[in-house]
Parts: sequence; structure tokens; C-alpha cells
Amino acid sequence: MMSSLPSGYELKTFDTIDSTNAKARRLVEAGVTKPTWIVSATQTEGRGRQNRRWISHLGNLFCTLLLQPGCAVREAGQLSFVTALAVADVLKQYLPEDRITLKWPNDVLLDEHKVAGILLETCQTEAGRVDALAIGIGINLAHHPQNTDYPSTSIAACNAGKAPQPEAALEDLDRCFAVWYETWRKMGFAPVRNAWLKNAAGLDKVMTAHLPQETLSGRFETLAPGGELILRLPDGETRKIAAADIFFETPRSCKD
Repeated sequence: MMSSLPSGYELKTFDTIDSTNAKARRLVEAGVTKPTWIVSATQTEGRGRQNRRWISHLGNLFCTLLLQPGCAVREAGQLSFVTALAVADVLKQYLPEDRITLKWPNDVLLDEHKVAGILLETCQTEAGRVDALAIGIGINLAHHPQNTDYPSTSIAACNAGKAPQPEAALEDLDRCFAVWYETWRKMGFAPVRNAWLKNAAGLDKVMTAHLPQETLSGRFETLAPGGELILRLPDGETRKIAAADIFFETPRSCKD
């Protein structure tokens, strides 16, 4: 594993770990205050949203960026979109860009199958400001799980068995994230939102949104300025959704 990255961020690597996000939290508790990538070849307790287990096969990329954004708590979720754009840019180095889309709120799709997921966890806040944020990222490079709620795939499965090594993918991700993070810091969420919408999966199409207390079906109209999903219901009413599991029509098969 490499010892440095293009961004100059700190790098900590492991052969195996419980989860990279859990390690990030421990680093915060130990007083780490610099941007730090935590990378492991495998995880024993990898997690996605809502504590779903993230299957951790050797040959995929499992990492967390521990960041100190200093932003308002309400703005921290915008970094999920920043990260999704960075992951998409990594994938576009190996596959045609028209096969890669972004699924609200935090997934990246390849041929309409989930190839990467993002998990944000606030580690430290003070006076309404986020002083430490763990951005967990899993990318299916060589392998993907079967029988998942949302169909999944890997780069290898859609690229005639060819996939980058985790080290190369991490270096690409570090470089791509630094570009989008700087855009967000200097220009705010608007250019990130616009770029995300250009790559959005299911935009202007009918989707089903599973919320904690209800299930809604409607047309994915746009993103709100804060990143919430705007769903237009059959009666014409619009709903702003901050968190939900969303599903489209049955995805097509991957193309080799």
C-alpha cells in the first residue's frame, strides 16, 4: 500500500479492521485533527446506511476520509454529493461516463446497479459546527454481493473482468475528491448540485420512496437547494424528502 497521496492528507492503512468509520471515530477521540484517509483491505463490521452490513470482499476499496469541514451541521450532508461526484470521476477513468449515474442520496450506479456507497457520520460538533466528519466509501472493484435489496455490481463484472487495484483507485479518489471539495469550499453547494443533477439516476422519472412512516410514489423532479429530493406526487403536490430508500424500475443487466 502507498505511503502518501496527491492531496497530502494523512494515510493510515490496515490489512483488516472492524470498520474504517469506527476507526475514524477512535482517531477523533485520540485527538487527531488533520484530514486522514483510513483504508483497510477487509472489514469485519463494515456498515452502510441504517446499519446495513457492507460486505467486504478482498480486492474492493474500503476507506474513510476523516475530515474537519468546519461547516454548519445542516450543510454536512452536502459532502455526500461532493463524494459521489468524486467516486463517479474515478469510475469514468475505467468505463464510459454514460454508464455511470448517481442515485440519491448517497449511491453511485454502474449500468443502473449499485457499485459504490457512501456513509457520512458526524464525529464531533461544537456550537452547531461540524469539527470532525467521517466519510465512509465502499467501491466494488473486483467483487459485488448477491441478493441485495438494490441490485449491485462491480467494475470487473461490467468491464470484462478487469478492475483497478484498490491502491490505484484510492489514489484516483483522493485526487478527485480534493477537486470537488475545493469547489464546495470556495463556491458552495450550487455547482456541486448542478453537476450531480447532470449525472442523476432517474431524474424526471417515476420512483418509489420508502420513508419511515410511509411509502410514496412520484416523479423525481429535482434537488432542493439543500440537497433534499423533490418528489412530485400523482395529485400534483410536491414533497421535499430528506431521507428515504428509493427504487426505480428493474435495472437492466450490466454491459461488458
